[in-house]
Amino acid sequence: MSESSASGAGVTAHEGMTVAAAFAGMRSVTPVTFRAGCPDCRVSFELAASSLRLAIGASSRTTFYSFTCPECGEAVRKPAGERIVELLTGGGVRTLRLHSTL
Repeated sequence: MSESSASGAGVTAHEGMTVAAAFAGMRSVTPVTFRAGCPDCRVSFELAASSLRLAIGASSRTTFYSFTCPECGEAVRKPAGERIVELLTGGGVRTLRLHSTL
């Protein structure tokens, strides 16, 4: 079996390794949930990462996260500062990077 090193990352890959072998030592991961609140109906709740979307723009005005309130069904959009972006991306929230069209 030959060994190859990924470009300077310090990771070694083995040819012929199966997915099952690669993940054999991993344990189950607890799903991440986020606390949120609806500005319309004022209900607080927890959402799975899959229920949130994060949009990262060129400025703080164009960086936000969004979700649909599970209580009243309203679409909610809230600003996302650096810390919120860090928490959401670390928790597996799907991210969209917005690009300027000059």
